[in-house]
Amino acid sequence: MAGASPVLEDDSVLSRLDRGLLRVERLMGLVAGLAIFSLMLLAVRSVGGRVTLNAPLMGYVDFIEQLMPLIAILAVSFAQRDGTHIRMDLLVENLRGRALWLFELISVLLILMLMLFLIWGSWAHFQRSFDLGAPWWSRDSTTDIAMPIWPAKLLVPVAFSVLALRLLIQIYGFARALVLGLEKPVAVPMVLDAAAQAAAEAKALEEEEEQERANGPD
Repeated sequence: MAGASPVLEDDSVLSRLDRGLLRVERLMGLVAGLAIFSLMLLAVRSVGGRVTLNAPLMGYVDFIEQLMPLIAILAVSFAQRDGTHIRMDLLVENLRGRALWLFELISVLLILMLMLFLIWGSWAHFQRSFDLGAPWWSRDSTTDIAMPIWPAKLLVPVAFSVLALRLLIQIYGFARALVLGLEKPVAVPMVLDAAAQAAAEAKALEEEEEQERANGPD
């Protein structure tokens, strides 16, 4: 299973595109995190209201339906950038050089093909829900409090489109590494074995402790 992988950077156009898209991905990841936090607050309000006032939050399930795309999909491109999606590395971690870049290139190309179909399908699903002539521009709504569903449906093709851009950057990065025989290409997640991952995590922990000691007590 893959852990966080380093992504090398330099002053090339490819690396600048990578960092520019990363800013968008971080913002989307932040929104996804806030959605998770708001879901926790909604649960506290609903359960607390039921217990103390016998009045649970009206439309609690409707809010969950609206938040799920943010939680499940919005940060998927951010995870792809760092290589933190779950996958089996038994084969990949034993590959080196052009064999590794070829394997990664084929994998990302297949993912991109799947994402293009999903973008097309999710956009069609959004169009079936959106109608400028309907109340709240929506042809369908949630069950309890009639919230329009099209904003949640729109998030899916938007998030998948950002992921497709990330995949295009990685395709170019892996193809460049394959053609030029690069050892450490930029803008793509580097594959680390378990020992390297543990060493990187230990180093990050040491740096954090050193920074805390340098700051000292307030």
